[in-house]
Amino acid sequence: MKSAVARLSAGLSLVFVVGAAHAEQQIPPVKSEHVAGCVHFLQGAGGNIAVCAGDDGAFMIDDQYAPMAPKIIEALQNIDAWPLRFVLNTHWHSDHTGGNEAMSGEGALIIAHENVRKRVSTDQFIKAFGRPTPASPESAWPVVTYSRDIRFHLNGEEVQAWHVPAAHTDGDSIVYFNKADVLHMGDIFFNGLYPFIDASSGGRVNGVLKAIDRGLAVAGEQTQIIPGHGPITDRAGLLRYREMLQDIRDQIATAKQAGQSLEEIQASKPTAAWDEGWGGGFLKPDAFVAIVYDALD
Repeated sequence: MKSAVARLSAGLSLVFVVGAAHAEQQIPPVKSEHVAGCVHFLQGAGGNIAVCAGDDGAFMIDDQYAPMAPKIIEALQNIDAWPLRFVLNTHWHSDHTGGNEAMSGEGALIIAHENVRKRVSTDQFIKAFGRPTPASPESAWPVVTYSRDIRFHLNGEEVQAWHVPAAHTDGDSIVYFNKADVLHMGDIFFNGLYPFIDASSGGRVNGVLKAIDRGLAVAGEQTQIIPGHGPITDRAGLLRYREMLQDIRDQIATAKQAGQSLEEIQASKPTAAWDEGWGGGFLKPDAFVAIVYDALD
């Protein structure tokens, strides 16, 4: 019997590739808003960006698809977030690292967990989308890597990044701006849509839950939280997301342990209570059930 990811390949690869093609062909504008302190929030096509701007230059989290680079650079210059000194990748997927080559060319130092460098420097294959991803050019590889955590001090801000293992991928980091009290969760957090967990890149649903708990331990009641995708929210929003994921995970794990097939579990509609709020994204309910089914430990 084919794996769950194999059964989803055709549909999900279409969604993913069309999304990338859309970014390349139409190049949407990059919108920016001030969040708190030195931190600004940028949205375009791909993962959400945070940037700390000030006299010491700019520190940026993620850089979306490659074709977005000119628009991102323009947006950074418009908010005086220039020169760009550092880019930290929250994980290896191209909607978060595609701009690395361009940003490196502008003088930025690329930083990430060591597994991000391993993956962007070699050919990859995302099984859920049936999508091969060739290695990035060497100029796009992280120059500085870490195994557990790292800190930065600039613009009067202390920025802390922590590796959260075996979560969305095997190279995820969450990043906290201490003074501004802003937390960037990367693709650990999809706000308002069912999340993709990349089992072929070492992702596991239990690891995502543990990573959420790490974020909740950092966040206070006033902390503003930037997800990898979706709008900015707060600690209560992250708690709602965790509740959804835990409930669906528990139902699927129990049914799988009882010997039910993926098709039987999908037919039981374990996401039904959550579909109205979370099922409108690129992963529809049955597709998300299959993602969780394959990402169980």
